[in-house]
Amino acid sequence: MIEKISLNALKFFYYVAEYGSVTLASQKLFVTQSAVSKQIKNLEDTLDLSLFNRVNKKLVLTANGNVLFSCCQQVFAKLDDCLVDLSNHDHRKKQLVLSCEPTISMKWLIPRLTEFNSLGHGFEIVLLTGGGMVDFQKNSIDIALRRNDFEWGNDLFNEKIIEEYIVAVRNTRTETTNTLLLSSSRPNLWQHINKGKLVSNEILSYEHMVLEHFYLCIEGCLAGLGTAIVSMFMVEKELSHQFLELVHPPVADSSSYHLLSYYPFYEDERKVIFKDWLKKEMLNSKRQFMEGL
Repeated sequence: MIEKISLNALKFFYYVAEYGSVTLASQKLFVTQSAVSKQIKNLEDTLDLSLFNRVNKKLVLTANGNVLFSCCQQVFAKLDDCLVDLSNHDHRKKQLVLSCEPTISMKWLIPRLTEFNSLGHGFEIVLLTGGGMVDFQKNSIDIALRRNDFEWGNDLFNEKIIEEYIVAVRNTRTETTNTLLLSSSRPNLWQHINKGKLVSNEILSYEHMVLEHFYLCIEGCLAGLGTAIVSMFMVEKELSHQFLELVHPPVADSSSYHLLSYYPFYEDERKVIFKDWLKKEMLNSKRQFMEGL
């Protein structure tokens, strides 16, 4: 039987099953829709089985299709592992391009990149700052770190890294003001905090000063402009050096950090390595922060 089935047909089937769409599969494979449809039909004819049902304009796997898809997932994963093992170290890609929001880049990621690059994985992180939607192909981006506060679509692969936690901080060396520094980059954050009464009534009563980014809120807080509502991950240094102090302990803000990729993570060993490292480091940051309260 195996000699009658082309690897190409199985690959095309895998992508259609993964995305539930001939159109999306053809885009990922850089071929025409008719080429994909033809391969699927040939595969069904060879197996004498129906692999898909069309439900509400979407392709849904049949029971037999699910069995074959499960087999393909295992086979292609093992094939990827084999190809990675066969690849010469000198021919590996030396850089992994990461898009990351500005403040988490400045305050949390960059201080740790030297350590990551020294671990001997054979590649280093190239950092591009930016937020919101990601054009992976246009900007040659491999992965992106984002919070799930916008719709990134069904055509991207994502891995949850950690929940976001928000703190209220103020300057330890200036007089307290009744001003609250908020970032316009998180337009729904204050509504969530206010509605859930996540901080004290005193803080809720403060007048607002809205700045463009969290790092501006942090700098404003250091300058004595007021109390800042910021991410827990972004004020580690300022709190450890006692430049700032907690006014309110960490609270979950209902969002979380996710690592996004245009292609499956398992297809690129570098992405898996960085994902695992990032998750471990952010969990360590959370644990150390909570233990220090």
